[in-house]
Amino acid sequence: MVSNQPRKQRKARYNAPLHIRQKYMGALLSKDLREKYGRRTANVIVGDTVKVMRGDHAGTSGIVEAISLKHGTIVVEGVTVSKADGTEVARPVYPSNVMITTLEMKDKHRAEIINNR
Repeated sequence: MVSNQPRKQRKARYNAPLHIRQKYMGALLSKDLREKYGRRTANVIVGDTVKVMRGDHAGTSGIVEAISLKHGTIVVEGVTVSKADGTEVARPVYPSNVMITTLEMKDKHRAEIINNR
């Protein structure tokens, strides 16, 4: 049984192995995709088109370029910040702050997972 104490919840999340951290990488589906697939969320993968819903880059749409299970973040094309020397670097975004607008269905296994319901 998992504890209800926030400190233990946090510790379990931070120390989770990668196959458990994959479950934390879910994001909302757009209304069109919700109606089409009959589900509310899906895991984010590289190639999905997402729209940032929260933060300084809210409203920005782009393709997911990278995923970091270690940090629990994704990198979205077009979401950047400028450093002090003027160079642009990617700004990591938490998957809970984005909405998936287009699913990348190149993988047969993903189609099975999405259509499982």
